[in-house]
Amino acid sequence: MLRTSLRRLTLALWIVASLFGVQAACAHGVTVVTEELPPYNMTVDGKLTGMATEVVQAVLDEVGEAASIQSMPWARAYDIALNSENVLIYSIARTPQRENLFKWVGVIAPTRWFLFSLPGTEFNLKSLDDARQYQIATVKEDVGEQYLIDKGFVIGRNLQSSNKYEHNYEKLKAGRVNLWISNELNAHYLVRQASGSPGDTAVPQLNLDDLGGANGLCMAFSRNTPDEVVERFRQALSRIRADGRYDTIAARWLE
Repeated sequence: MLRTSLRRLTLALWIVASLFGVQAACAHGVTVVTEELPPYNMTVDGKLTGMATEVVQAVLDEVGEAASIQSMPWARAYDIALNSENVLIYSIARTPQRENLFKWVGVIAPTRWFLFSLPGTEFNLKSLDDARQYQIATVKEDVGEQYLIDKGFVIGRNLQSSNKYEHNYEKLKAGRVNLWISNELNAHYLVRQASGSPGDTAVPQLNLDDLGGANGLCMAFSRNTPDEVVERFRQALSRIRADGRYDTIAARWLE
């Protein structure tokens, strides 16, 4: 009788412990990381917003995941997503170099990449090789910097790396660099914010069509994330595209 009671007590304690373990795992949930990449993801008056942020939040709501989004320098966010489990990162370009490093959810925003300059300057670039003689501003570990390094450009020789996109535009205005690699929406946004004029734009000098622009910017999970979690987010993204929620968000930012 005593042995039976002990077995029942042990079983009951095991069940309670298991339930607490499940609750703890659920409470831990998904970690979401991003960077300051206006107008895709940016902090305004202490609140994280932007087109991509709104899409990601809609997906989180759709799957019922109450995760807070953390904004940090891109190199740090990228490192966390590479080396931790259950980490969702956005807005990230899907390139051959990154393909097997992450589990991809899908495209959340359009993008096109260029080498930009200040208004009134003309470099007559026919190819990327023509840009090797110039100083180009990049962001540490972002897809633009990775792309140029892969093409033989070198940090400290013809690349100057920063932690923030706005720092690169400041370098351009100060004459410390000649060109700036950026996606189109981000470049135009920063120029307009700096000038205060909604009609101002960055000046594209070379179109970088092979920089994954056709795929747009994505959300992706760290490799150590269960496939079923990734699939839930893929399905949720598909649903918000199908029912018009994605188009409603995009219309607010792309007009």
